[in-house]
Amino acid sequence: MSAIATAAALTLPISFTRSSKLFKRREAKSGLRLRVVALIEQGGASEGRKDPWTTLFQVEDPRSKIPLDKSKFSTIDQALEVAWLDLQYCDWKARQDVLMIMLLHDKVVDVLNPLAREFKSIGTLKRELAELQGELAQAHNQVHTSEVRVSTALDRLAFMETLVNDKILQERNATDSDATIPLPSTSTEPSSSRKNSSNHRRNLNVSGAIKPYNSRMKNFWYPVTFSSDLKDDTMVPIECFEQPWVLFRGKDGKPGCVQDTCAHRACPLSLGSVKEGQIQCPYHGWEYSTDGKCKKMPSTRLLDVRIRSLPCFEQEGFIWIWPGDAPPTPSIPSLLPPPGFQVHAEIVMELPVEYGLLLDNLLDLAHAPFTHTSTFAKGWPVPSLVKFLTPAAKLQGYWDPYPIDMEFRPPCAVISTIGISKPGKLQGQSTRECSTHLHQLHVCLPSSRKKTRLLYRMSLDFAPILKSIPFIQNLWKHFAEQVLNEDLRLVLGQQDRMINGANVWNLPVTYDKLGVRYRLWRDSLEQEEIS
Repeated sequence: MSAIATAAALTLPISFTRSSKLFKRREAKSGLRLRVVALIEQGGASEGRKDPWTTLFQVEDPRSKIPLDKSKFSTIDQALEVAWLDLQYCDWKARQDVLMIMLLHDKVVDVLNPLAREFKSIGTLKRELAELQGELAQAHNQVHTSEVRVSTALDRLAFMETLVNDKILQERNATDSDATIPLPSTSTEPSSSRKNSSNHRRNLNVSGAIKPYNSRMKNFWYPVTFSSDLKDDTMVPIECFEQPWVLFRGKDGKPGCVQDTCAHRACPLSLGSVKEGQIQCPYHGWEYSTDGKCKKMPSTRLLDVRIRSLPCFEQEGFIWIWPGDAPPTPSIPSLLPPPGFQVHAEIVMELPVEYGLLLDNLLDLAHAPFTHTSTFAKGWPVPSLVKFLTPAAKLQGYWDPYPIDMEFRPPCAVISTIGISKPGKLQGQSTRECSTHLHQLHVCLPSSRKKTRLLYRMSLDFAPILKSIPFIQNLWKHFAEQVLNEDLRLVLGQQDRMINGANVWNLPVTYDKLGVRYRLWRDSLEQEEIS
């Protein structure tokens, strides 16, 4: 497999679309150096003066070759072809990112050029350098993500190659040819299946034992802990989709996520320690890097051993992982509060409920005057009508009569902005009519079928002095636990009834709109996997 990967890296096809535009942009700005670039683009008599690096970026964008429908393949060869094209795209994207970094580096050199400095003020130079630093940081992040995607694509290609070597191709072709015979007798099944699917969506039946999570649910970026909780010499053990993992920082300070099980004797690595960017098993001292490779085996010969690792990234104060088998998407969604807000609290809790039931609760505000009578909704009047207003088929909107905007952000986040006119009071028909606001982020990580890891971030657009009050974090955590405990006793009761056969979505009404749309979104993933 390593030979195939090496060959892939050296023989991918070629285009100069993006890099040509970037070179032309620079050609319009400066002189002698860019005239050399023009000679490179023209070729011909100047062939001998070409920069050898330019051929590295002359790679064609392979997306036009990828089939539109990649969901079904009649042969393993077709599946291999698509996987190979995915790998070519990852390579093309990585080259474009590197090219962007090189061009930005040249722009930095131009800004710092002594001749250019004579005609620019210090303020202008500082501003240009700051902008370039931001662009460089973004380009470096894109390169890191591309590396992760290439690694995942190679793993998929290796798996498909194994299938071919095991003669799965011949067996599947034989099965397909046999399956073509009884097709007329089964032609009515798709319409029946669609009817059942339609009834399921209309009835919204959520009852019975909690089912294992389908694989499509795993193909998302999941924030699993706050950056502030992952120090250089510490680790954070987590569960995700019923699998144990452990987070720690490598020698370069970047986070990594490996399975929380030593390859030697299955001892939990989270019981050990982090030593110089490697996690050490407490049983026999085996040490692993952030990519899962064993780097040290005391008292014996070092073997080529590796444990599973997940794509792991740090952004906006969160550590993110990609637990699915599909290649990671190139970008991570932003969960930052709106401009003008400051983060005041970041809290992590482990809750003994299925994450879908917790999301149902968070997406429902109509229960507040009845459930949270000892905390934030104490004294709230009971409205004659509660509605959630939202554009058609959207996962966001606002509550009436409460000045609260709310959004479900797939796969597991609830974002809300609450308008506050007076301390502890909700007044006004919308958040825009309120002078001060509280912004909340709830991330519900599916640890297991009966356990959720909750990440809570609270931000305010007023009273920045609160951040400097001693032990204020403890106060916020105490208040958050009080609110959640009011909900937990109800959700745990729901979970018990649901497992015993009761439908927790038996009679949805108007104010259940956002929760229903979350359930339909989740059902759609399961239906796609079945089909």
